[in-house]
Amino acid sequence: MKKTLDEHAARFDDVAAEYDDEKTPEYNECVALVLEHADATGEETVLDLGCGTGAIALGLAEDAGTVVGRDISEGMMDQGREKAADRGLENVAFGEGRFREPNYDGDVDVVTSNFAMHHLSDAEKREAIDIVADLEPRRIVLGDVMFFGEPNPDDPFYSPEVDDPATVGVLADAFTDAGYALTEVELVHDQVGVLIADRR
Repeated sequence: MKKTLDEHAARFDDVAAEYDDEKTPEYNECVALVLEHADATGEETVLDLGCGTGAIALGLAEDAGTVVGRDISEGMMDQGREKAADRGLENVAFGEGRFREPNYDGDVDVVTSNFAMHHLSDAEKREAIDIVADLEPRRIVLGDVMFFGEPNPDDPFYSPEVDDPATVGVLADAFTDAGYALTEVELVHDQVGVLIADRR
């Protein structure tokens, strides 16, 4: 991790109010794909890690039973809480948590994350996936900055000073070692994709 958790939290607190205003087409496509593949219905519980302002959590709340959003930035979650209130959604709860300490010990059917895990080092990503797998969701859906090939150093989709994306292979191995099968891979951009992993 290139910055501490506190530094990342402060950075996102500072931009929370404008965060939703400047989304790339790739980000928006990832949101749509994560929502589609999460496929949470009825009484199912979804845990959305790195939930930010709630793009995934709020998008799933209309169909899922319960959605739990976790993030390190109170500023971002405050935006999510406001949007939930505006939409009359009462089955979404936001609270402090992180990939390696989700601060959640209830039953969970689906774990989602979008554009957040790339802040962790590869070793930290593997640890995070192990911890998420220990919650035994039936499915994990990860949308993120990731490398499908050699990234063009002159045209990075990410910010090298704060981001640390993994290759798809590193992520696939982490899921496999944690007892999950990678069932679908969605290429959004040669540096952005969505991985769907189901419990074996």
